[in-house]
Amino acid sequence: MGRTFESIRQGVKSISDRWTRSARALKKEDQPYGEELVELARKHSSEAFIACDDPLEAATFSVQVEILKRLDKLESDQRDDVDP
Repeated sequence: MGRTFESIRQGVKSISDRWTRSARALKKEDQPYGEELVELARKHSSEAFIACDDPLEAATFSVQVEILKRLDKLESDQRDDVDP
């Protein structure tokens, strides 16, 4: 007998596939941002998904980690520009 339920990784893949279709439906100038969200959702497939039992939670967690990393880098870069 095969698996009767979807793994978290499979669920995230399904979500990111839907997000890909949604990104294509966005205005042309917004499409790259939608595509970037898809990539961010897939980024932590091994590490983050193991502790989540909901694919949407795992996908959004992955996106939020990457957004925070980028925000931290921007803030660090700004501090470097201000320091004498």
